[in-house]
Amino acid sequence: MKTLRLILGDQLNIKHSWFKETNNDVVYCLFEMRQETDYVKHHIQKVIGFFAAMRQFSLDIESNGHNVIYLKINDEKNTQSLTDNLSKVIEEHRIENFEYIYPDEYRLDEQLKAFSNNLNITSKAVSAEHFYTKRDDLKQFFKGKKQYLMENFYRDMRKKHDILMVSDQPEGGKWNFDKSNRNKWKGDVSIPNYKLFKNNVDTIVSDIENAGIKTIGRFTTKTFSYPISRAQAIEQLKYFCEHLLIHFGDYQDAMHTEETYLFHSRLSFAMNLKLISPKDVVKTVMNYYRKHGDNIHISQVEGFVRQIIGWREYMRGMYWAFMPEYKDLNTLDNHNKLPDFFWTGNTKMNCLKHAINNSLDNGYAHHIQRLMITGNYALLTQTNPDEVDHWYLGIYVDAIEWVQLTNTRGMSQFADGGKIATKPYVSSGSYVNKMSNYCKNCHYNKSKKTEDDACPFNSLYWNFLDEKRDQLSNNFRMGMMYNLLDKMDKQDLQNIKEKAQHIIAHQDEY
Repeated sequence: MKTLRLILGDQLNIKHSWFKETNNDVVYCLFEMRQETDYVKHHIQKVIGFFAAMRQFSLDIESNGHNVIYLKINDEKNTQSLTDNLSKVIEEHRIENFEYIYPDEYRLDEQLKAFSNNLNITSKAVSAEHFYTKRDDLKQFFKGKKQYLMENFYRDMRKKHDILMVSDQPEGGKWNFDKSNRNKWKGDVSIPNYKLFKNNVDTIVSDIENAGIKTIGRFTTKTFSYPISRAQAIEQLKYFCEHLLIHFGDYQDAMHTEETYLFHSRLSFAMNLKLISPKDVVKTVMNYYRKHGDNIHISQVEGFVRQIIGWREYMRGMYWAFMPEYKDLNTLDNHNKLPDFFWTGNTKMNCLKHAINNSLDNGYAHHIQRLMITGNYALLTQTNPDEVDHWYLGIYVDAIEWVQLTNTRGMSQFADGGKIATKPYVSSGSYVNKMSNYCKNCHYNKSKKTEDDACPFNSLYWNFLDEKRDQLSNNFRMGMMYNLLDKMDKQDLQNIKEKAQHIIAHQDEY
């Protein structure tokens, strides 16, 4: 029976059981499509990265003896539609059986389910063989619970997979070393050079231009620096263990004007395309820690492991637990537009200027820049979460909806009413100053609220609390801030609100 197997752009797992044996009756297909480049406007480096990794993967499995049909973006046979391409291949190659890997995006899952149901040949879907958990594991874990607390899920994952455990107790005596992971980087600990790959992508850039794909962001070199193959991903992981892990936890929340990546691993792009699995990553990090534990504190390792087996798996589980309704949640009823400077970086607010330009230049920003700079600002200015979603999904090379949507609409924008975060992640300028040097040379003064040179975050913060009092004042984690708000002089609050409203109405002037 002649079988066609589909591989999507984020399913580049060369260790998948599909590839264990070659079979002349099995054909694999990969498509570069306008369907995927155009449903949101992506960063130029994101499109480059996906195409580069897909093309490399196609060459890799072909060199291992597998039959591959690959349609590049400008191929004459490319209909630019997933299902139309599949239909043509099935007809032209007289396919008798169709197989695909379960997509991680709801939109594609529905599309392929409908396509398969209407075929007059046999079809089946198989596991991605990538994640620790299955789609519905988290939903089952929290069945009957009122709150979906990540910490409870994370502890269960630690026990279940025997990671950083001593019998049934957490190694080091604590489940979570988060309080050790909040240091400001002041330059006293040197940061090693970044591991940058020189993947030549001239042809891909030309193909994107010739196809007329509209993108955002910047690409000024000839090489793509993130891993595009399993071999490169393993090299990146090894580099992280040997050079960056030793201080990862200390400075994972830190931000600095002169540093793009600090001690972060830069593995998210490779992981989200499935070039390397979370089990590979955790096992490698744990093995390195066991050999070099005298030099590496457990807080560095736990902070990293929590991101992989905690947040990453949790976010995916939450996505499948609440889709498709989750995508439309707007509990705080926010409807403002994102300012133009999110696409240009042209703002006098130093923190936003650096976080946005970093994103435009590299298709990258670490989690605190996303959560507490761009996300914090969008929430304080009461931006429509649809707009925020589109920006985050487009601008980051590692952004795929299953992980982007829950992080943005839930964690960052609190649009889900607290399903993911127990409180909104908002702050005034004081937090930005605590975790970065952004405030040092800023046009605005971090200590002022209403003056012309006052930090916009300060008035926006108190205005947000006052505006959203009905939705948030009963939140037990917000009690202290509402007590402070209630004690504020009424005229002072009025001045603060007027300042905030002016900022919201004239964002591109700030």
